[in-house]
Amino acid sequence: MSILLDNLTVSYQRRPAVHHISGQFVIGEATAIFGPNGAGKSTLLKALVGALKPDAGTVRLGAFRRCDMAYLPQQSEIDRSVPVSVLELVSTGLWHATGPFGRLSRHGRDQAVLALEQVGLADFALRPIAALSSGQFQRVLFARILLQDAQLILLDEPFTAMDAKTTGDLLMLVNRWRSEGRTVIAVLHDEEQVRAYFPQTMLLAREVVSWGQTSEVLSAANLKKAVEIAAHWHAQAEICAVDEGHG
Repeated sequence: MSILLDNLTVSYQRRPAVHHISGQFVIGEATAIFGPNGAGKSTLLKALVGALKPDAGTVRLGAFRRCDMAYLPQQSEIDRSVPVSVLELVSTGLWHATGPFGRLSRHGRDQAVLALEQVGLADFALRPIAALSSGQFQRVLFARILLQDAQLILLDEPFTAMDAKTTGDLLMLVNRWRSEGRTVIAVLHDEEQVRAYFPQTMLLAREVVSWGQTSEVLSAANLKKAVEIAAHWHAQAEICAVDEGHG
């Protein structure tokens, strides 16, 4: 059972964001997608989720189904103005049991409260999500993932702009998921976090620079190569933008 990428190319705003990516994710392990800004990391994750359609190549989830997957997008992509409480949002993690319009049972409510306890927000259940700090809201989103009980967990920059306490607590959840044999794939930008908590890494610069054991992938030579490739892509994008402006 593997998650395979076969010659995958995905475009964003009509330009290739990642191209010719082939390889497989280790099942039951935590893999970081790491690389320079603009490397196509979030685009690749969206292709894994199915939110972006490949221009070429395929994503093969193996024995995983879409309902086996939990996806956490970047906070900037989530509308926090929706008038729902913390408990109501967390409870949406039970959609596979209740259905999209099902009523939350007493047992389901107890599960939601327990998930909030596990992320340190037991006293926040009735607060509106709009009243939360960024760190508190991220804890709520992790609580929802706990309720989903997914075997495949995809996280897009889950620790960006988080305080140290929140980051540490949520990284402990990643360790817990690993110990339970779940597969975690996360877009990250902090090299220390990758080295400490993610045994596998895909080093991406629109193309795969290296993919495998983190200690081997994040070598000085590989990191230098990733930066050079990304700089080349940025230079090409600037040329294209100028050409389009004159067109």
